[in-house]
Amino acid sequence: MEYEVHGNEPVSPTGQCLNSSVLSMSILGVLEFEIPINESKILSFLQDVFLNISPRFSSIMVDINGEKQWKRVEVKLRDHVHVPIFPSGMSPKSYDDHFHDYISNIILEQYPKDKPLWEVHIIKYPTSSAAGNLIFKLHHALGDGYSFMSALLSCLQRADNPLPLTLPSRQGSQRGGDSGSIFRWVSETSASVFDTLKDFSWNSLFQDDRTPIRSGNYGVEFLPMTVSSITFSLDEIKLIKTKLNATVNDVISGALFFATRLYMQEKSQKSSTASCTALVLVNTRITHGDYKPIKEIIKPDSEMPWGNRMAFMPVTMPKLTEFSNPLDFVFKAQKLIKRKRSSFAVYINSKMSEIVKKIRGYEGASRYMHSRLKNSSFMISNMIGPTEQMALADHPVRGVYFMVLGIPQDLIITVVSYMGKLRIAFGTQKGLIDPEKFKACMENAFKMILEATDNIPTQTVADPGIFQGRCNI
Repeated sequence: MEYEVHGNEPVSPTGQCLNSSVLSMSILGVLEFEIPINESKILSFLQDVFLNISPRFSSIMVDINGEKQWKRVEVKLRDHVHVPIFPSGMSPKSYDDHFHDYISNIILEQYPKDKPLWEVHIIKYPTSSAAGNLIFKLHHALGDGYSFMSALLSCLQRADNPLPLTLPSRQGSQRGGDSGSIFRWVSETSASVFDTLKDFSWNSLFQDDRTPIRSGNYGVEFLPMTVSSITFSLDEIKLIKTKLNATVNDVISGALFFATRLYMQEKSQKSSTASCTALVLVNTRITHGDYKPIKEIIKPDSEMPWGNRMAFMPVTMPKLTEFSNPLDFVFKAQKLIKRKRSSFAVYINSKMSEIVKKIRGYEGASRYMHSRLKNSSFMISNMIGPTEQMALADHPVRGVYFMVLGIPQDLIITVVSYMGKLRIAFGTQKGLIDPEKFKACMENAFKMILEATDNIPTQTVADPGIFQGRCNI
């Protein structure tokens, strides 16, 4: 892949907000390999493939006359690749602890200002889940999850043959009902206006309660974080989806809300009625279609361009005292997502960020974004991965997960599908949230929801008024 750059490239407004003195966000991606790592093959992949994905991987961010720009520099690969040394001869279980401690340490490390904003960590030691691990730490100013996933799927091959990976489908949403009815149109428009005002004012002006998952302290993004994960079967999730006439995202969101409330109640009975808001990261690209090959999204006129085209959608988490049946959390999540999709708060907040930037500069816009994140309890980010097994430089990938870093929240949840499995990762602040107890609550919530569907016949329609499409989280 060849590209040509004449002069410096301007940093997008969102990219400037994501790399300021107030806010610095990154994405941490982990690839778990089935075989021991061949370091020379990984280095060749980084040099010959990774660096050619985008000019931003060979650029630093500089300030010229108050505007940030990408400036091309020479990349010395070894400055960006780290190969830690752990004690030898230990069991995979013991290496789990070293691996998790290592991730916790690199999360807090800052990028050198004179080098491109990315780094790779090669972990050669076997853990319980992999023969070796490859960690990518990419600054969010370089691009968003859609950009990175498109690049990953375009650059990796299938593990079983040399054919390219099949890009996962991201089917558009569909709405049921008589959309031609004037009464329905008036009702939905009125509801949309009300929801927009409510969503915009709530997340901008008010803060969530302090709870076992939200300390409310300033600067939590600079405190140590533990990253853990849990895996579920997509077939079981799809079974629940079919029986409840819901979507995969409805089931996942309902289970996450239920699990979080269970954890909060175990830690403090008073928190069962606390006000909690989840910020769901959404893709704001005009066309919500399939992933596109990397050669298409880097084109200047691309409909699905490289960069940061994202926004945060606030969703009020249901209270545990409101329901007696675990399935009610799925139904409630379904209705909440439908209502949020009719709200224009996401786009108004995006425009507000642009207005604030024009008045107060990107530092002011970054403070505005920081306050919205800080006022809520946690964030959810969701990506669709390939159904086929992928391989990087002839290393078959057994599992994959990611985490968003630099968020001023004590709890961050990410979700990614891969090879018929759903991997949910939790970023939890050390000393405030017990990651093992939170994982246990997640397992318990999913088990209770699955068991509650056992006696429901397949194809039962739960609620004819519930949104039938999928939420593009």
